[in-house]
Amino acid sequence: MSSRLSPRVSILVISMVAALAAGCGSKSDSKAPGAAKPGDAKSAAGGGDKPKGLPVKAQPVTVGEVQSDLAAVGSLMASESVLIRPEIAGRVVGLHFQEGRPVHKGEKMVSIDASEYQAQLAASSADARTEMQKYQRSRELLEQKFISQEAVDVARGSMERAIAKRQADEAMLAKTTIKAPFTGTVALRLISPGAYVKAGDDIVRIESTGTLKLDFRVPEVFVSKLKQGQTVSMRTDAFPGETFTGRIYALDPAVDEKTRTILARAEVPNAEGKLRPGMFGRVNILLESRPTAITVPEQAIWPQGRDTFVYRAVDGKAVLTKIRIGVRRPGQVEVIDGLSPNDIVVTDGQMKLKDGAPVMVLPMTPPAPAPGAQAATPAKAGS
Repeated sequence: MSSRLSPRVSILVISMVAALAAGCGSKSDSKAPGAAKPGDAKSAAGGGDKPKGLPVKAQPVTVGEVQSDLAAVGSLMASESVLIRPEIAGRVVGLHFQEGRPVHKGEKMVSIDASEYQAQLAASSADARTEMQKYQRSRELLEQKFISQEAVDVARGSMERAIAKRQADEAMLAKTTIKAPFTGTVALRLISPGAYVKAGDDIVRIESTGTLKLDFRVPEVFVSKLKQGQTVSMRTDAFPGETFTGRIYALDPAVDEKTRTILARAEVPNAEGKLRPGMFGRVNILLESRPTAITVPEQAIWPQGRDTFVYRAVDGKAVLTKIRIGVRRPGQVEVIDGLSPNDIVVTDGQMKLKDGAPVMVLPMTPPAPAPGAQAATPAKAGS
């Protein structure tokens, strides 16, 4: 066999070596760090671009009515209340009322033995008549110049003293009968018929409960927002499901130096008679109503030091905005100053934000279905 290969055989060997080299090269190229992978084209076409800003959650501000109110505690009192007491001493001969029943103004309630006062009035009336006759005769004698003017003046003084004594006895006799000073309800009496009473002894109380007074205290910072005619609502433990409405009609002119509060008084109608004097009431006062107030979610508030801020999403950027807050409600905060009705505020993701940073607002997540709806679906599938 000749050591030299023929030209045809040489060409065949060279072709096989080239094929082997091409196969090895393709494998090494696929393992090279810069080699393109089969999925690279797809990833480059779909999600290979970086986000244009920090992802955040945001939502528009809410415009609606916000009411500013104040809570307080108060006590109910009768609109009129008086404890019946006699002005003179004597024995009670009659009680002309029934406990717990209404009584009208001017009705007779208590009678005290008047025999002694009637006798005193009879005596003073007789003395007054006598002195009047003496004075009349003295005037006639003066005209005839039988007596002096001084004697006439003395007679007139005696007559006037006698008349005054008669009037005093009439007043004492009138005090033996005690009448109702106003229309109201009689409480429980404290004496019995036949009892001897002295001037000032307690007999019975009368309370007018058709309209009740409601006294409550308000911190001095709210004094400028209180005024006569303001509506108040009240709840009591005795009627937990009911709300009673009244109006402020008087404010104490002075602020208590110890508590720094002002005493306010309201009238609460009580036509049905459910409320009683002395009851404890939880009071709510409507201070102000703003129909176009701006509110934001509580999580949008971003406090910094003594100031309060929110991040607004404006043209793909976060704008740090100083605000002034008002009324707080569960989950919502009123913004008095700093925002407009068309603003969008960031509610999640503020930790990584800075003023002017680019942001990408994520779409709002739809609310999760109710648990009852999830439970109902398998029931239908199995049926």
